[in-house]
Amino acid sequence: MENLIKTIFTPIYNVVWGMPVLVLLVGCGIYLTVKTRFIAFRKFPFIVKNTLFKIFEKEHHGEGNLSPFQALATALAATVGTGNIVGVSGAILLGGPGAVFWMWVAALFGMSTKMAEATLAVAYRDVDSDGRVAGGPMFYISKGLNWRWLGKTFAFLGTFATLGIGNTVQANAISETLYLTFRIPKLASGIVVAVIVFAVIIGGIKRIGSFAEKLVPFMSVFYILGGIIVLILHRENLGVAFASIFKEAFNIRSAGGGVAGYTMLVAMRNGVARGVFTNEAGLGSSPIAHAAATSDHPSRQGMWGVFEVFMDTIVVCTITALVILSTGLWEQHENAASLVAYCFSEGFAGGRYLVSIGLALFALTTILGWAYYGESCCRYFFGQKSGIIYKLIFVPLIVVGAVIKLDLIWLIADSLNGLMAIPNLIGLFGLSGVVYRLQKDFYADPLRIRKDNAEWEQVLSK
Repeated sequence: MENLIKTIFTPIYNVVWGMPVLVLLVGCGIYLTVKTRFIAFRKFPFIVKNTLFKIFEKEHHGEGNLSPFQALATALAATVGTGNIVGVSGAILLGGPGAVFWMWVAALFGMSTKMAEATLAVAYRDVDSDGRVAGGPMFYISKGLNWRWLGKTFAFLGTFATLGIGNTVQANAISETLYLTFRIPKLASGIVVAVIVFAVIIGGIKRIGSFAEKLVPFMSVFYILGGIIVLILHRENLGVAFASIFKEAFNIRSAGGGVAGYTMLVAMRNGVARGVFTNEAGLGSSPIAHAAATSDHPSRQGMWGVFEVFMDTIVVCTITALVILSTGLWEQHENAASLVAYCFSEGFAGGRYLVSIGLALFALTTILGWAYYGESCCRYFFGQKSGIIYKLIFVPLIVVGAVIKLDLIWLIADSLNGLMAIPNLIGLFGLSGVVYRLQKDFYADPLRIRKDNAEWEQVLSK
C-alpha cells in the first residue's frame, strides 16, 4: 500500500510543487498586478492606513458574519503557521540566503493575487437560510465563470486536503515540538489540542473569528519581539545578512569538492515554493475566510488580503530569515525544525522555548483556520448537513496526527493542497476583468460607504 501511494502521489507532488505550477502561481500574481495597474503598490499606504490602523474599529457596514479584522485574523490563523518558521529555515538550507529574495518576490506579487481572491470571495458569496455567509473559490468559479463542475472539484480537493495539511501534520508539529522541548507526551498534546479545537469550532465561524482576533495578534507580536531581540544582539551582522540575500539570489555556484552547491534556479524554486506555501496566495484557501467579512464593497476586503500577505511573509518570514542569517548558524545545521530554535538560543537564554511555544501556537491557529476551510468545502460538495460530520471526523484526527509518523500523509496532503491551486488560478485568470472593474469602482471613492450592494453588483454583469 505504501509503495502504491508513493507511486500515485509522488508524480503529482513533483508537478504541483514543481517549477511549472510555481511559475504559474507567480505569473498569476504578475498578471493581476499589471491587470489592476499596480494598485496594490500604488495604494499601499492607503491600504495600511485602512487595515493596520483600523484593526480595533467596531463599526462596519454590509453583510457578513465577521468584522474585516476577524476575517483577516482567521485567514492569518491558517497562513501564519509552521511555514513561517520551519518553511523559511528549510528554504535557506536548501536554496541558500538567495531563497529569501525569491520569497519576497513571490510575496510582493502574491499581494495582488490575495487581493483578487478576497475581492472575488466577497463579490460572489452566498447567504444560506441560517444566515451563514459562505464563499471562496468554489463560489466565484461556479457563479463567476459558470463552471460548477470546477467549483465542485476545488471543494472536493479542499475537503480532503484540510484533513492533512491543516490538521494531522500541524498536530504532529505541535506534539513533536512540545515533546522535544518540554518532554510532554505526544498523546497528551494531541488530546489537549483536540479539546481546544473542538470547543472553538463547534461555535462556528463567529467563535473561530473571535478566538483568532485575540490569539493571532498575541502570538505574532510574541514571536516578532523575540526575533527583534535576537537581531538587536546580532545587529553587526545584519548588513552581511542582507547582502548575502541579494548576492546569492543571482549567484550561480556549482557543487564541487564535496561541498553542496546551489544555483540561482535552486534558490528561486525553494524561495518561491516556501513563500507560496506560507502565505497561500493563489492556493484558494484564505478567500473562504475573507468571504465571511462584513464589507460594503468587495474591494474593501481586498485591502485586507494585501495586508495578509505583507504581514505573513514580508514581516514574519523576514524576521525568521534574518535571525537565521545574522546568527550564522545555518551552515552548521541540516535540520530545518531545530535550526530556528538554535538561532534564537544564540540570542538569549530561553530562546528555544520561545520558538517552541511560537511554533505550537502557530500550528494550533492553523488547525482552527483550516477546520473552517474544510467544513466550508465539505458543505459545498456534500451538502449543508455534512458540516457536523466533517467536524466529528476532523477533531479525532488531531489526536491521530499527534502520535503517528506522517511521511505519507505529508506527501498526500501537500499534493492535494497544491492541486487546489489549479482550479483557483483558472478562476482568477478568468475573472481578472471583474477584479479590475471592482477595484476601479472602489478606488474612485474609497472613503464612501456603499449602503446598497446594487452600487457595485452591476460591475459583475458588465
